[in-house]
Amino acid sequence: MATPLFPKDPLLQQLVEQDPAIELTQERQPIYDSLLSSIISQQLSVKAAATIKQRFLALFPENNPKPELVLAASTEELRGVGLSGQKVNYVRSVAQQKLDGLLEDADIAHLPDEKLIQRLVAIKGIGRWSAEMILMFALQRLDVMAVDDLGIYNAMKRLYGWQETHKEAKQKMQAQAELWRPNRTLACRYLWQSLNNKPL
Repeated sequence: MATPLFPKDPLLQQLVEQDPAIELTQERQPIYDSLLSSIISQQLSVKAAATIKQRFLALFPENNPKPELVLAASTEELRGVGLSGQKVNYVRSVAQQKLDGLLEDADIAHLPDEKLIQRLVAIKGIGRWSAEMILMFALQRLDVMAVDDLGIYNAMKRLYGWQETHKEAKQKMQAQAELWRPNRTLACRYLWQSLNNKPL
């Protein structure tokens, strides 16, 4: 019999055993590309975000949004693909940081989780939730807990029978997640899957 992934949390372990197995990939995405994708997709449905991202990439040769090309694109062009005025500022800010050599994977991708999150949230338009999603899905970090994610809250509320609101439950979520170390990312993936809901 396989070793349980979450021996300290029988309810989560039961959920894992009942649901389709999730395999984490080793495929990493560049931080710069991930930041642009994150900004484009904020507050949009998955479908709308994919459409706008496709249009955004199509502005550039070979769909490659090199930072100097993003900065050279006019506001009209960027707004024309569906970006809000605020998102135009955010993608330019990310492009400028890349151009300035501040977003090189070789320099920052190896940072410990919390240090990297703090580095990413210092970028205009990137909040903690966005930074955590980048660590989980772009950089394949294994032990990230997305306490601000509504889907994770809903899945935990259902699994553990909690009554608290999301805001009230955050401390409880963090404490519960301590039982999942060093596989908190995988736990989050199973919780999302339990809602039949794929994150961005």
